[in-house]
Amino acid sequence: MSSAAETASAFTKDNPFHAKVVENRRLNRVGSAKETRHVAISIEGSNLVYKAGDSLGVYPQNRPQDVAEIINLLGANGDEPVSPALLKLPAPVSLHEALLSKLSLTRPTGKILEALAARVTDAGEKTRLAGLLAPEAKEQLAAYLAEREYVDILGEFRSARLAPQEFVDHLRKLMPRLYSIASSSKQHPDEIHLTVAVLRYMMNNRERVGVCSTFLADRAGLGTASVPIFISNSHFAPPQDASKDIIMVGPGTGIAPFRAFMQDRVASQCKGRNWLFFGDQHKNTDFLYELEWQNYLAKGLLSKLTLAWSRDQQQKIYVQDKMRENAAELWEWIKNGAHFYICGDAKRMAKDVEAALLEIIAQQGNMDAAATADYVKELKKDKRYQRDVY
Repeated sequence: MSSAAETASAFTKDNPFHAKVVENRRLNRVGSAKETRHVAISIEGSNLVYKAGDSLGVYPQNRPQDVAEIINLLGANGDEPVSPALLKLPAPVSLHEALLSKLSLTRPTGKILEALAARVTDAGEKTRLAGLLAPEAKEQLAAYLAEREYVDILGEFRSARLAPQEFVDHLRKLMPRLYSIASSSKQHPDEIHLTVAVLRYMMNNRERVGVCSTFLADRAGLGTASVPIFISNSHFAPPQDASKDIIMVGPGTGIAPFRAFMQDRVASQCKGRNWLFFGDQHKNTDFLYELEWQNYLAKGLLSKLTLAWSRDQQQKIYVQDKMRENAAELWEWIKNGAHFYICGDAKRMAKDVEAALLEIIAQQGNMDAAATADYVKELKKDKRYQRDVY
C-alpha cells in the first residue's frame, strides 16, 4: 500500500480529520423563509478522497449557552469529571466537555423523570412528576417529552438535584450528521462543499436549533481547525459510462449531489446529456446556485433545466408536477437509457416523485401495473434508478 493510501485510511469515522471551514455564505436571498448555506470545508493535507455522490460525516458541538444552562441547573461548575457509560472513554472528561461535544442534549426519555421523581423535594413538582409517570398517562408523557429537551426538564423540576455523573448517564451519544457532498474532487480536490439547510424554530416557548446545521452556520469559525469530519462512501453516483444521459430530481437541499454530478461530468467531458428538475418556494429568493445552473445551460452543458416554484402562484407546483408536464420527453430519455436520480426528503417528496415516475412509465410505455413494477425493478437492478433520501 502506498504511503498516500496509508495516510488516507488514517482518517475515519472513529478517527475524524479536524478540518477548517473556508467559506460560509447564505444561498437564499433576502426575503426567503429559508436559511440555506453553502459551506466549503478544506481537506488539504488530509489525503481524504471522495467521489461524486459520497456524503460527509460531521461531528457537531452543542450550543455553549445550552451547555452552560444545564451546568447551572445541575448546580455544577463544569469541571466535574464524568465517565458517560455509553462512551467507553479511556479516562473521565469534564462535565463541560461531555455536554459540549460528546452527548446529545435532545430527545429525553421517561427515565430522566423517574430519576428526578426520586430526588424531588417541592410538593408541586412531586405531584406533576407523579402525574406524568402514572401508568395511564403514557400518551401525555410522550407528548410532554416530544416538546422538551433536557434543559427544559431540569428547569421545570429545580428542587430535584442530580449529580453530574448521574445526569450524563441518561444522555445519548452525540452522533455525526451526514451531508450529501455538493462538489466534485475533479474540480475541488482540496475542498468539500455542503448545502446546509439551517434549522431554527420555536417550541414550548423556547428557541430550538438543528445541532449540526447551526454548528456549521454559526459556531464553526472560518479558518479554524474545528470541524471533525470523515467521508461516507455511497453507491449513489453518476453513470460510469460517460455517454449515458442523466435525469436529476433534487428540490431544496436535494440539489447538493447534483451540483457534484455536474462538476464531475463537466470535468470528465462527458458526452451524455444532463437534465435537472429543481424546485423550492420562490424563484426570486430560493433558486440555489442559480448562476451556476444558468451558466451550465448557456454553455449547453446542462441540456434541460426544469423548475418548480411552490409558492409563486396560488396553486402549489412541485417537481413531480413538472415531471408529468414533461412526461413524453422524460419517457423518451429513460427508454433510450437515461439514468434517473432522486435526492431529498424521503417522507413526502421522494414518494411523490416515484409515484409520478411510475405513472409516466405506465402511461407513456403503455404498461399495466405489473409490467411497470418490473420495469422499475430492472432500472434499480441496472443502477439506472438511484435515490439519496433522508
